[in-house]
Amino acid sequence: MKEHFILKELPLEIDIETKPVLKQLSQAHRYLAELKGISKTIPNQGILINTLPLLEAKDSSAIENIITTHDELYKESLFGDLYSNASAKEVQNYSRALRSGYETVQKTGLLTNRQILEIQECIEQNRAGFRTQSGTELVNDLTGEIVYVPPQSADDVLRLMGNLEKYINDDSMSSVDSLIKMAVIHFQFESIHPFYDGNGRTGRIINILYLVYKGLLDIPVLYLSRYIIRNKASYYTLIQDVRDSGNWESWILFMLTGIEETAKETIDLVISIRELMDDYKQRLKDTCHFYSQDLLNNLFSHPYTKIEFLEADLGIHRQTASKYLKELAAAGFLRLEKIGKHHFYINEPLFNLFIIRA
Repeated sequence: MKEHFILKELPLEIDIETKPVLKQLSQAHRYLAELKGISKTIPNQGILINTLPLLEAKDSSAIENIITTHDELYKESLFGDLYSNASAKEVQNYSRALRSGYETVQKTGLLTNRQILEIQECIEQNRAGFRTQSGTELVNDLTGEIVYVPPQSADDVLRLMGNLEKYINDDSMSSVDSLIKMAVIHFQFESIHPFYDGNGRTGRIINILYLVYKGLLDIPVLYLSRYIIRNKASYYTLIQDVRDSGNWESWILFMLTGIEETAKETIDLVISIRELMDDYKQRLKDTCHFYSQDLLNNLFSHPYTKIEFLEADLGIHRQTASKYLKELAAAGFLRLEKIGKHHFYINEPLFNLFIIRA
């Protein structure tokens, strides 16, 4: 095993705002700001809040080898226990944790350890809390070598998490740019490894909540999990390089590049959703006497819908909701599917936008 790396409290006592970092930082901020603006062009922000976290949940869970398809995920969110799929349930837990964390940050204006504990509890469906026992080690899957031993004592975990909480919320501790801080926070959290399970997924939720907390985004629409999946080997290598040789520059550049690339992709996706909504809006007005903005929002809040959703969103009776959905399917706006006795309807063009992104 390599010489044991001792994790120190923040802030860092080195200059991490190098010329290459500052150059990449400007690009990351440029596209993040563009994404923030583009997101506001969707008439109902809830549409993005409902759909994009599901994609992030799917990708983030895939990093942990929790694999599900878009179809399984949407059916799980539609029918719950009627459609039993263990992986899809875990992904839904992640999505709920993200949504809950976002709502709490919006309400409190803080990102605290209590919120982090609640996020992990929702993901793992247990209340184990921070680690109180030693034994956690990070191992190279290919060689079996122990590459890193996180803090082992409960006191060290609590001390380092307390320091991290302060670093997140107290800007007087460090004057570095918020996006650089996000990269430092992610490294520190994953190195503390404070939970028995769910550290990776919790850490990736902290990323997006920190961007919202700092006002760099209004809603949680930028997710780095897909970028990490594509560059999984580099992600783990660069984290370890910080521990082995203090190579912060490469790690921060990796994260900033991820923000830029992911923002660009998400901008394209949001524009595609907006254009599809505009197309549906015009065609619905031309063909359906019952068109309303609430109806349009319903059809885009989730790729799948059902009678109960239409009843609630439009405030109509079940029979009327059923009639509307049948007419929408007959006109080609939706496709009817069945699971046993249960009917649901798919907005295929919206569904395909997410499939193309996969």
